[in-house]
Amino acid sequence: MPKTVVHHAATDHFDGGLRAFFEYRHLGIPEATAGKLGAHVIRGVAGEGAKPEWHLHELEFQFVYVLKGWVEFEYEDIGHVRLEAGSSVFQPPQIRHREVRHSDDVEMLEVTSPAEFVTRVVPAPI
Repeated sequence: MPKTVVHHAATDHFDGGLRAFFEYRHLGIPEATAGKLGAHVIRGVAGEGAKPEWHLHELEFQFVYVLKGWVEFEYEDIGHVRLEAGSSVFQPPQIRHREVRHSDDVEMLEVTSPAEFVTRVVPAPI
């Protein structure tokens, strides 16, 4: 049986992850769910801008909720979208997308299933 997991912003730290222009604060969810779910807070790295690159994630579920600032994504099905604090997006499995730009103070909560997944660079949609 999983144990209750508690994390506090005051004692957690951010480290590297999938994208060099973002830092990630891991919330202990993969350990609590035997890798079935992942959850982390993502924030922009000061002085680093987005490096727009079309890609997809091989996963079953991906949800992003903007906590602070703003971020702009482009999706193969709906095009360009700007998300601001309080906005969210469900990204369908294997949807081609790219992060176009973000505010210096952006912070997002991301939840995935599974916790570990493959990311592949892909050609831009036609």
